[in-house]
Amino acid sequence: MPKRMMQGVVVSDKGDKSIVVRVERTFLHPVLKKTVRRSKRYHAHDDANAYKMGEVVQIQECPPKSKLKRWEVIGRVGS
Repeated sequence: MPKRMMQGVVVSDKGDKSIVVRVERTFLHPVLKKTVRRSKRYHAHDDANAYKMGEVVQIQECPPKSKLKRWEVIGRVGS
């Protein structure tokens, strides 16, 4: 089965070898028929401590690395 991949913004880089990525999704509300934005935070493994707050990164699913980390960073998006 293929690994899930997501794109989001780094909101925290305070942990050692860890970052927190906020991923936003949009969907149409079933009753109001209005576009709604929801976000979720994912803890991701950053082995080299290379990513800083505000950067847009791509993450992918991986085997558990700690209590909360189930994702790892693939790389930056864009430049």
